[in-house]
Amino acid sequence: MSFSDVLKIALLAGGTSSEREVSLKGAEAVKRALEKLGHYYEFFDPAKDLSKLTQRAEEFDCAFLVIHGPGGEDGTLQGFLDSINLPYQGAGVLGSALAMHKGISKILYKLAGLKVPEGKTFLKYTPFREIKEYVKKIKFPLVVKPATQGSSIGLSIVKREEELKEAVDKAFTIDEEIIVEEYLRGREITVGILDDEPLPVVEIIPKVSETFDYKTKYTPGLAEEVCPAKLSETLTKKVQEYALTAHRALKLRHYSRTDMIVVENEIYVLETNTIPGMTETSLLPLAAKVAGYSFEKLIQKLLELTLKERLKNKSPV
Repeated sequence: MSFSDVLKIALLAGGTSSEREVSLKGAEAVKRALEKLGHYYEFFDPAKDLSKLTQRAEEFDCAFLVIHGPGGEDGTLQGFLDSINLPYQGAGVLGSALAMHKGISKILYKLAGLKVPEGKTFLKYTPFREIKEYVKKIKFPLVVKPATQGSSIGLSIVKREEELKEAVDKAFTIDEEIIVEEYLRGREITVGILDDEPLPVVEIIPKVSETFDYKTKYTPGLAEEVCPAKLSETLTKKVQEYALTAHRALKLRHYSRTDMIVVENEIYVLETNTIPGMTETSLLPLAAKVAGYSFEKLIQKLLELTLKERLKNKSPV
């Protein structure tokens, strides 16, 4: 099969996570790109269509995932696709699971020599007094967030002790594990990786919220995204190296996007996204565009990486 052939693609979006609507919105953009590229696609919602896809898997050249959060980005869906021998873009089971758990990914970042905010993971039903005791070590303000959610869902910035319990309860209603960590005030940046190469750096400047939260991420006009970011050449290279190191530390492939905070000239890694957003306000497509990739060219590139993976896996030992 040539990479210039018309492909038959199973487009997966929706799912059951709190990021379902963002997923469906991104899928609409991908649909338009696939149509312009001349590929054939069928839409499958993992919330209800996986049995149908199992029966028809052999009809498709590959899957294209535009799905976020638990059940889609955590290795579960990737394991299912591996089991029906349908290749897909992005991280495999291991990489997806490692990146989805912010506590585990922080450990791997540190082992790879990257700086991360000081913090700790707590399991549900941990006595609140233990969390309060830990907080004394890192001081206010601090961040409380679910350990395995994306798009800043359930995240709170806690400025005073009396706000802590509400933030902890909020995070625990969403996840079985939470992370309590120091709040770093600095420049919010993100760096995409495409085919093992860093893309131009994006700086995110929220106009209303203190952080790049869910509403700010997905509401046009609430944040300014500057690409390429106005960083020194030295700092630009360093944050790109950090993103590539994070990508490799988490055993990722094809593409990813790593979020960081720059405090003065120190870089702290926050998290890595294995299926970056594909809406009109999404950051990886913006960086790719600055690097010379139209949205359609980006989608085609990801399809080609998927097919290369398939050919590699079929190669004789």
